[in-house]
Amino acid sequence: MSNTGGAWDNAKKFVENGRFIDDDGKVLGKKTDVHKAAVIGDTVGDPLKDTSGPSLNILIKLSAILSLVFTPFFQVTGVLCGPLNENNQ
Repeated sequence: MSNTGGAWDNAKKFVENGRFIDDDGKVLGKKTDVHKAAVIGDTVGDPLKDTSGPSLNILIKLSAILSLVFTPFFQVTGVLCGPLNENNQ
């Protein structure tokens, strides 16, 4: 999400700087349909870049760390699939 938001922001800057050239060789900049689409993309991308992406990144790291820390506990206590014994290891 962070990368997507940043890409949409950069796309808008690319169009605004007049560096977007269509297939016919025409430079498309501000006040074109391409610029309008880039502004909409940037509007969607800003929340992704600034809030959703970083918060999900923390959640993913936290989930990974918790699974590593509590795996031995789950294995010994059998919380998920019953305790380990000689018959079902």
